[in-house]
Amino acid sequence: MNPIVTAVALSQAHTFTKAVAPAITLLEGLGVEGDAHMGVTVKHRSRVRADPTQPNLRQVHLIHGELHDELLQAGFNVAEGTMGENITTRGIDLLGLPRGARLHIGETAIVEITGLRNPCAQLDHYQKGLTAAVLGRNPDGSLIRRAGVMGIVLAGGQVCAGDAIRVDLPPAPHMPLERV
Repeated sequence: MNPIVTAVALSQAHTFTKAVAPAITLLEGLGVEGDAHMGVTVKHRSRVRADPTQPNLRQVHLIHGELHDELLQAGFNVAEGTMGENITTRGIDLLGLPRGARLHIGETAIVEITGLRNPCAQLDHYQKGLTAAVLGRNPDGSLIRRAGVMGIVLAGGQVCAGDAIRVDLPPAPHMPLERV
């Protein structure tokens, strides 16, 4: 399957879930137009409390729809936008991308992957056990975060369900994704 966008979502307020929309507009250097997390500096409340001047490396949140499939089979009530993502994808291993990978989405938008979403307690407030369901452990004991990836907008444009995604990898050596 060629990588595609299956849904887009946004929320003007700091809510856990985001409403699915027909389209979203990505703004260069800012994020999703009209979304509470849009901006040059960090907008996630816990990070604002720590240092409101830090750059916003979390302008766009992407989740692979295959994770939704897995969680549904495990009995969780999830769908596009449920876990706060702006873009839901299919056919692309988001978690396997290196830092700096660029996703060309639709006609003009480019999102550069900055790191992994760090699952938070809000997942369990939505549905008990959801946090644990998106975490795992590597054989060495290190934490595996599976709740999607975060990125910044390098080039703006409209994004909607059905848009193709093309991946450009950064020059080697590739840096693995870490939480941002």
